[in-house]
This record gives sequence, structure tokens and C-alpha cells, in this order.
Amino acid sequence: MNPKVGWYFEKEHAWKNEINRLRRVILDCHLVEELKWGCPCYTFNGKNIVLIHVFKDYCAVLFFKGVLIKDETGLLIQQTENVQAARQMRFTSLAEIDAKAAPLRDYIFEAVEIEEKGLKVPMKKTEAFAMPEEFKQRLAGDAGLKTAFESLSAGRQRAYLLHFSSARQAKTRLARIEKYLPKILSGKGMDD
Repeated sequence: MNPKVGWYFEKEHAWKNEINRLRRVILDCHLVEELKWGCPCYTFNGKNIVLIHVFKDYCAVLFFKGVLIKDETGLLIQQTENVQAARQMRFTSLAEIDAKAAPLRDYIFEAVEIEEKGLKVPMKKTEAFAMPEEFKQRLAGDAGLKTAFESLSAGRQRAYLLHFSSARQAKTRLARIEKYLPKILSGKGMDD
């Protein structure tokens, strides 16, 4: 147990007992406990394997390369349609964690094997993501913006495209584009 992560398990919330149980199961798999993105993250040889996070209706273990795990029991969940690599195993009670502890351990060991083999998740290319017409027009009319956007990492480009295109109305898409122009021009992602 990493003392720098202990506060996460001590704070009061609806899933306190459940995440403490998940912590013990995961640590029994000989992973290193760290704090990343404000959550307990468990690594093997410096590679992220799983993290624990909580939501209103459940707590979960997120497998970073979960899509590569053979999920014959159907326990892994894709959070949203845009999540490409990660998969969650969700829990709503201590009894459920106890019932799923063995498959959870198996999935963790498989995730470690995936990292040891150096397997990569084939990610969709940025070109496969929809680009709203409003943003296309803006890029076509501003060479500096086009260069700045194309200089961003593929992940940052995808995040912008997903955010812009998820708005139903053109005025909302335009407002989102305007809001993030300074960040794009300065070479930053949405959350930088």
C-alpha cells in the first residue's frame, strides 16, 4: 500500500468499503500502487494496468487495455461508444466484489501478460472521427489554425472533434469552436 494514496481510501463516500476491498484484491496481484489522475492506479514495470474509480451508481476497476482481454464472462463494460481501449468492471456491493474476485484477478493477470507481450490497441485514426462542417470551414479559412490543429497530438485532435461534433445545434458547435480556438492555437489540448 502506498501511503500517498491512502487518503483516497479513507475519505467518506458511498463506496468506501467497496473500494477498500478492491484495493486488497488488486494488491494481492503484486501490482504497484500509485496516484494518477486523482485515482489509485496500479502498474506493472511502470505500465498502467488498472485503476479504481467511483461514480454515483457504482465503483469500478478500469483496465487500460481492457479491449484486449478475453472477456468470455461478459464482465467488462465499454463506458461510452468513443472509448477505444479501456474497459470497466463495475461493482455495486461488497458481495458482488467477493463473487467476482476470482475473475477480477484473472483479468488483472491477463492485463499484465498483455503489457509483458507489448500488445497495442489498434486505435481509430483521427480521420475516422467526424469533423463538423463549422470547424472544416474555420480550418479552411485560417491557415494558422489549420497548422496548429494538425500539430496537436492525435488524441488531442480526437478530443476536440468529439467535443465539437457532439453538439446538436450549429450555434453550440460554433460556440465550442470559438471557446477553444486560443487553446488550439497555443498547442494545448482541451484539459491542458
